[in-house]
Amino acid sequence: MKLFDIAHSRTGDKGNISNISVIVYDQKDYDLVRDHLTAERVKDHFKGIVHGDVVRYEAPSLGALNFVMQDALGGGVTRSLALDAHGKCLASALLAMEIPGET
Repeated sequence: MKLFDIAHSRTGDKGNISNISVIVYDQKDYDLVRDHLTAERVKDHFKGIVHGDVVRYEAPSLGALNFVMQDALGGGVTRSLALDAHGKCLASALLAMEIPGET
């Protein structure tokens, strides 16, 4: 299944840092997302875009994971030549990631 089937996101950016939170619609899906959406997998998903570290923060009571991605915005929103490889665009790409569904 696609991540967007069970979660939504919120985003932000500051300088050359992108911040994406993934929030499950239903708390029962939190463990599934937590187990499959690792910092390493997110960094690999954004290979060629995110050149720095990716750190994951967990907020289980909110059913959320927050990813802080360093060196992710082509030098920063005001310096980047990308049309919109920022916040919402990156979140949409992350939510399109395949994760295993419950069997």
